[in-house]
Amino acid sequence: MVFLIQKSQNKDSKAIQLKLNELIAASKDASNRMVDIEDLTEKELDQLHQYFVTLAQMTKNEINIHQSHSIDAANKNHIKKQHS
Repeated sequence: MVFLIQKSQNKDSKAIQLKLNELIAASKDASNRMVDIEDLTEKELDQLHQYFVTLAQMTKNEINIHQSHSIDAANKNHIKKQHS
């Protein structure tokens, strides 16, 4: 019984990951580096999480809160602001 429940949960999890990958791939502003991140190690996921914490801190001062950046675009904007 436990095996069947776990198999069902694994299938649901995989379906959700595929749906999220499709959304990432379809968005022109999203970083494709996020596709299949579930295969990363725990340490790599922690590093990625820290990067998004930093990205969130960088965008707190943005005038337009609805503006979206890819990871690379946010870095370029941040560097440009520092040199201005």
